[in-house]
Amino acid sequence: MATRYLLGFDVGSSSVKASLVNADNGKCVSSAFFPEKEAPIMAVKAGWAEQEPDSWWQYAKQSLQKIMKEGNVKGEDIMAIGISYQMHGLVCIDNNLQPLRPAIIWCDSRAVPYGERAFAALGEERCLSHLLNSPGNFTAAKLAWVKENEPELFDKIYKVMLPGDYLAMRLSGTVNTTVSGLSEGMFWDFKENRVAQFLLDYYGIPSSLIPDIVPTFSEQSVVSAAAAAELGLKAGTPITYRGGDQPNNALSLNVFEPGEIAATAGTSGVVYGVLGSLNYDTKSRVNTFAHVNHQPSLTRLGVLLCINGTGILNAWMHRNVTFDMGYAEMNNLAAQAPIGSDGVTIMPFGNGAERVLQNKELGCSIHGVNFNKHSRAHLVRAAQEGIVFSFCYGMEIMGQMGMNIQKIHAGKANMFLSPLFRDTLAGVSGATIELYETDGSVGAAKGAGMGTGLYKDHNEAFATLEKLQVIEPDAAHRSAYQEAYSHWKEVLGCQL
Repeated sequence: MATRYLLGFDVGSSSVKASLVNADNGKCVSSAFFPEKEAPIMAVKAGWAEQEPDSWWQYAKQSLQKIMKEGNVKGEDIMAIGISYQMHGLVCIDNNLQPLRPAIIWCDSRAVPYGERAFAALGEERCLSHLLNSPGNFTAAKLAWVKENEPELFDKIYKVMLPGDYLAMRLSGTVNTTVSGLSEGMFWDFKENRVAQFLLDYYGIPSSLIPDIVPTFSEQSVVSAAAAAELGLKAGTPITYRGGDQPNNALSLNVFEPGEIAATAGTSGVVYGVLGSLNYDTKSRVNTFAHVNHQPSLTRLGVLLCINGTGILNAWMHRNVTFDMGYAEMNNLAAQAPIGSDGVTIMPFGNGAERVLQNKELGCSIHGVNFNKHSRAHLVRAAQEGIVFSFCYGMEIMGQMGMNIQKIHAGKANMFLSPLFRDTLAGVSGATIELYETDGSVGAAKGAGMGTGLYKDHNEAFATLEKLQVIEPDAAHRSAYQEAYSHWKEVLGCQL
């Protein structure tokens, strides 16, 4: 019998990655991404960020061609397709399924005032209890901007989509979306369990612009004859999974149940925890969306904390303080300083406004340096501790929402390569950290396996997920970690 494969795409703002996973043993056989240099983002005005949707299609096609060749795989060998994508984007198409304008992507800030006005006009309690967030700078607010500033174009819109919906449409010719996707765009009313009509009415957006809704794990559509001919796939191949990048990262790490956490720490840092009941942060410092396995009968919410200044602070320290050594040496140097960095405290907020601080832009600041006793080892350790403490600050907010955090899943990459970072996070949070080898496109492929019924559940789908390392909290130094974290919070001065 011929080997069967699962295909996963991950549509990012810097590239589109594709992976082929052997459906029988769960192993990735080939991965590639395009472009090899970072994809362009158009910024016509300050604060704007746009990309051409067709570019995602071209990148997906190039990535697919490479992995099919490398894996010696034919189109008929692929049994299902899954898609992960950059969250919060807006794609507007006409009734010929053609984009009417470039996509307004996640890091575009033009719609902030539209979300703020809706929050004030509709009432904070109403928005939070129904949307679980403020309308913010999400997809619905971006569409409101288009309506007001490009009215002639708005009148031509047939449907609005997220980036993953667009790729699925190009593959199939079918326009649809998911509850998880609608929730990240502020289009979903959790209290009424339907499209958020009250927000659409406020913005004057017809509900007809919202695509049909399909389950996250299901046969959402099939590859069209035209797409099959263009890509070398088999017509009729089912598309059976779709998820935003952070929910999909959690899926990739087998994070599905309440209290489980998926964390990443690249340029920015994300802590994404699963909550088992409808709740929200009254100050909207974290975002809450439908997780990939959320259903009306099974509440599974993804609570998202983002710290913009995470890895970028560590990289700044490397460039400016320890420029004469590699990252591994830098981590060894930091470990020479004691827990708490002997009183040196760093606020890691030098990369723009932080939502966890209610959109304040505090900047990065260094406190408590004594020229007679502190060295660069103290500075580097304080930077890593400051990043961990910002994670734990957000995790405390999650705890107030009812999340009992006991385990953190992460890929062994970026800041999680640092033993000091890992030990400090486990020590302060009291959670066990498990490090894995995975990525978003591989996760999307396995999600497709769940959607097509190949796997009976997520545990079977991720049974072959390779656990690389387990870090247990250091009980002997628990009080020292807590004391350092308490001091950091005193310097921060924000009340939880």
